[in-house]
Amino acid sequence: MVNKEIVVLPETDQVWLWLTDVSDPEIPVISVVDLGIVRNVSLRMTAAGTACTVVITPTYSGCPAMKVIAQTITETLQAHGIAHVEIETQLSPAWTTDWMSEYGKSQLSGYGIAPPAQQVIDISGISRKHRLQAEVPCPRCHSMNTVCLSEFGSTSCKSLYQCKDCLEPFDYFKAH
Repeated sequence: MVNKEIVVLPETDQVWLWLTDVSDPEIPVISVVDLGIVRNVSLRMTAAGTACTVVITPTYSGCPAMKVIAQTITETLQAHGIAHVEIETQLSPAWTTDWMSEYGKSQLSGYGIAPPAQQVIDISGISRKHRLQAEVPCPRCHSMNTVCLSEFGSTSCKSLYQCKDCLEPFDYFKAH
């Protein structure tokens, strides 16, 4: 008698949910899913067990956090029984802050980082919007009376702002 074990392949929705536990190492309050880095998840069964391919797009091509993110994704999925995890990096189309979830933006604000204040891609014409000076609210007191102190913040993705009402400095996650 042959003992056939029934193997149940997890659903891709479950994998996406597991990936919400993987945070960005530079901003630990936002997951790689809510940041918009994870572009696709696919599952297949192999002789060695379940295999998963995760497609990620870095926030910029030289992002130093991508190796850590890929390793953490691999470890997270392996902890859930995925035998083989493959990470594919997709550079085109380039990542945009438009891919951030509303939940992710709220997490940034709660952490003291102002989320991107404008949409970058005009989907009606599939082009980049003309950049206007963003009105950036203070993530602490929500005042719109803010000023950009430097286009370069604690990371290349952020600018340094200050609220003129509560006088607190804060990072602004640049829209791009």
